Amino acid sequence: MYKKELNALKKAGRFRERKIYDDSLIDLASNDYLGLADNQIQLNKAIELLSNYNTFAPKSSMLVGGYHPLHEIFEHEIANLNGFEDGIMVGSGFLANLSLFEALVRKNDHLLVDEEYHASGMMAVGLLGERVTIFRHNDPQDLRSKISKIKAKRIIVAVEGIYSMGGDICAKEIFDIVDENGALLIVDEAHSSGVIGKKLLGVFEYYGITPKANHIKMGTLGKAYGSYGAYILASKAIISFLENRAKPIIYSTAPSVIDTALAIVNMRHIQNNFETLNNEIKQRQQICKESLGIELKSLIVPLVQPDNKTTLDTQAALMKKGFLVGAIRQPTVKKPILRIIPRLGVTQEHLQLFFDELKDISIKIF
Repeated sequence: MYKKELNALKKAGRFRERKIYDDSLIDLASNDYLGLADNQIQLNKAIELLSNYNTFAPKSSMLVGGYHPLHEIFEHEIANLNGFEDGIMVGSGFLANLSLFEALVRKNDHLLVDEEYHASGMMAVGLLGERVTIFRHNDPQDLRSKISKIKAKRIIVAVEGIYSMGGDICAKEIFDIVDENGALLIVDEAHSSGVIGKKLLGVFEYYGITPKANHIKMGTLGKAYGSYGAYILASKAIISFLENRAKPIIYSTAPSVIDTALAIVNMRHIQNNFETLNNEIKQRQQICKESLGIELKSLIVPLVQPDNKTTLDTQAALMKKGFLVGAIRQPTVKKPILRIIPRLGVTQEHLQLFFDELKDISIKIF
């Protein structure tokens, strides 16, 4: 069963499978932007923090009895840090987007979403039918045109702070258009929190925007924060509404407690060291500019490839040289890309060596 479909995927170069990669490979594929996922010191801090409590697993939904003191601590700290009234933890970024789209877009509301928004949001879009309009990627003028034609009780706009495949930052004008139209704005900061802004707080800080009652920020813990889970920040009224209407929050076991402890210590670590981390990010961006001629605003380097076979061949050749990069194909992207993450867990020397090898391999394959 499904063998024909699997064979078709293989023929198209779109077949995927789980792999455990050799630990000796230099990781330029993961979203561990700050290199915290293998920081033993931070792990020990999290374990020490967790040891202060008798319960170390969530046991049930947050609304039944699984709400742990560490969940509450993280929510209060992350909300205060980002200038929002309130926050709530969610099991994953995928569940956070499902929560927001499924719960907030009511019968007479309308959602406008960037065409390159994450798959978790697009999956929820499929549940909303005619209450959704897709606008061109990071295009304020297309958003302005489409939002002007919509009559609804509430208008909600959804964008990403940094787009996960292209690495581009959400246009500031989109914030202005949302405010001009009295709309709600959902910003998925999965790839911008911990990467941009003076204190690495994300796109709101990057643009100097003070969060308002119509702003909603979603972020994940499985990227720059070196843990697992997610959070939603908003007004107290919106957070309360999500507690009462968002099915992924109501009917899911509460987020992992050990991962929450890790998120707390990593969040504090980032704030205590943001100047050093910012400098490290800029240094890697500079290496990318000198090596590829690409001016990075994020820590995502997308290199468009001619076809899926070339993408996989280049990835395999780089692995033989000791480097792991992402080979991203359809339907995640329209055209296949090598997705390179010059993360802080990789030394500058290794990053420079990688770019040298990449140039040599690309010449041979192309």
